Amino acid sequence: MKLSALAQKAGIAIDGDADVTGFAIDNRKVAPGTVFGAFRGSEANGEDFIPAAIAAGAIAIVARPGVEVDGAIHIASDEPRQAFARLAAGFFTPQPATVVAVTGTNGKTSTVEMTRQIWRMCGYSAASIGTLGVTTPDESVSTGLTTPDIVTFLSNMTGLAREGVTHVAYEASSHGLSQFRNEGLRVAAGAFTNLSRDHLDYHADMEAYFAAKMRLFDEVVSDGGSAVVWMDDPRSGAVCEHVRRRGLHLFAVGEQADAANPGIRLLDRTPTELGQDLKLAYAGDEYAVRLPLIGAYQSANALVAAGLVLATADDAGPMAKQVFDCLSRLQPVRGRLERAAINRAGAPVYVDYAHTPDALEAAIFALRPHVTGRLITVFGAGGDRDTGKRAPMGEIVAAHSEVAIVTDDNPRGEDPEAIRAAIVAGAGAADNIAEIAGRREAIATAIAQAGKGDIVLIAGKGHEQGQIYGRGEATRVHPFDDVTVARECAA
Repeated sequence: MKLSALAQKAGIAIDGDADVTGFAIDNRKVAPGTVFGAFRGSEANGEDFIPAAIAAGAIAIVARPGVEVDGAIHIASDEPRQAFARLAAGFFTPQPATVVAVTGTNGKTSTVEMTRQIWRMCGYSAASIGTLGVTTPDESVSTGLTTPDIVTFLSNMTGLAREGVTHVAYEASSHGLSQFRNEGLRVAAGAFTNLSRDHLDYHADMEAYFAAKMRLFDEVVSDGGSAVVWMDDPRSGAVCEHVRRRGLHLFAVGEQADAANPGIRLLDRTPTELGQDLKLAYAGDEYAVRLPLIGAYQSANALVAAGLVLATADDAGPMAKQVFDCLSRLQPVRGRLERAAINRAGAPVYVDYAHTPDALEAAIFALRPHVTGRLITVFGAGGDRDTGKRAPMGEIVAAHSEVAIVTDDNPRGEDPEAIRAAIVAGAGAADNIAEIAGRREAIATAIAQAGKGDIVLIAGKGHEQGQIYGRGEATRVHPFDDVTVARECAA
């Protein structure tokens, strides 16, 4: 494929031409004919590896203006990541016919996976990409980052299309959006779940965090596309302003959906022993749904997923009943309020990925209607991440759980004891909070003391398979799975 053809398609002017065989952002993956992206990062500067990439056969370098490039075509851009993504998108073909993206602080993983499940039940060949990895139509999963690098992302999309996948839902994280790691595709619809404090170790403040999320609607969703917005979040009004300014079709979801903001309106939600009964209104008709998942936020994720399916359907009206019927057959998402075990006293043990104050509160409130005894919560906070959320996490768990156990959760390069102390400090004078350093010991203690009517919540790691210690080259990951450990302790 000619570089000039890719540049023309991407709307980028270049000086020179060559045959392109691939794209890379790691100089060790460069082969003759590769276009190399040289970007500045938080830990390494890709510009330092330009000579090595050229020596390995790179025919073009995408980098900032003024960067020295000797022996290859210099494609200069003030936003080299974005320029690289647009060029690469023309190379990685074919792509699935229908692609949707989900952003927000919490619920992205569940929403994309539920969207995949609904599409599959409706007869489409569908996949999802996100924190759990790539989930294919046959339910197989390959692990990965929430938003992988642009080369991996686009090559995954092409691989799925070649396997016959027509529908893909992916997570659009704030990191991925700000670093242009999911550009170039035709995105038929984007969805917003909610916004709360997270990733302030990366973003300057909440407004910068929100602005990164809004790139999904400002730039990534294709012209004439749709925006599915959970209307019951405090930020939904601001999201709708971005949607309207862009001229996208607004598909509202939640109790606040109405005639002015049509979509799926949640009329009523009643918790049941193993799920919840929903009463919905859509396009003038009412629907009753028995959702087999507990928690208000689970219903929110499911309804946003249904909104994505309907917003991208060729004929949504006749399809609505089928989509809402699918909600009653949704399967739990790995590590998202997943019932991992039941101890010998009959107390259920749930594992959830909640690792922010808002997510912890949501998980606790989801379980509260099902607790007749005590709610025992095991949780911690990650090291080398936003330190400001630790005290609020301790405050929330101590206030809304009968027993709160603070333990370690990926301490990385920080002192685990200092992290735990910051969490405990947030609980103030609360006398229901304990500190147990070892995560297995903390889980075992919680499960051992849970009696009939109690529920144990193990929060923070969800689907993760390891406990992270150290940073940089000293990083080490010890195998650890909350679900497996919970089952061992409950046996």
